[in-house]
Amino acid sequence: MTDQQAPPLLPPPLRAWLGLTAVLAALTTVVLGVLYAGHSGPGTVDAWIQSGVDGVRPPWRYAALATDFLAEPAGAATLVVAAVAGCLLLRRPRAAVLLVVGLSVTVGATTLIKPLVGRTIHGVNLSYPSGHTAFFTALALIAALLMVGRLGFGRTGGTVFVLAAGLVAGAAMGWAQVALGAHYPTDVLGGWCTALAVVPPTAWLVDRVAAARGRQPR
Repeated sequence: MTDQQAPPLLPPPLRAWLGLTAVLAALTTVVLGVLYAGHSGPGTVDAWIQSGVDGVRPPWRYAALATDFLAEPAGAATLVVAAVAGCLLLRRPRAAVLLVVGLSVTVGATTLIKPLVGRTIHGVNLSYPSGHTAFFTALALIAALLMVGRLGFGRTGGTVFVLAAGLVAGAAMGWAQVALGAHYPTDVLGGWCTALAVVPPTAWLVDRVAAARGRQPR
């Protein structure tokens, strides 16, 4: 199967629901950013969740550190290179483009939002939204979209599959960030929502560009 014959990155049956999800996620990211702008401590919900998660001990701490590494520069670069290489080996350059662009825009968005919100943890570290959570969630969402296209899920099944993949990945990385004291729980939620807001429209845009290029006379 060539890249032109491959199913869309954002299957048409999923566009409406994932588009709506992206809008709601973007609004949630903004609302949380406004609520916690300039704060340097946990909110009520943060404190309640942190009391049961923060400061885990071995062996759970080792699991948290291993999960955290997957979104650190070295771990993230390894995952991205491996994923892009796999897409190219399978002759899916459009999927490789989505990986690079989608992840870059997601991480870039968290990097831009952090100084705008100005929320800190441990006094100096900008914390909202969690870039680690956003990256790992975006990677899972992209992987799930690629699988949906190949497995031929319908609208409901495909939407649930993609959102479930993002939820599992976001929950795993979010737990690690809170357990290690790197982020507040609401930072994690903001990072998760950032990925949800970025990936579907980016996949749609890559599809549109590829379709436009395919219609150009050769």
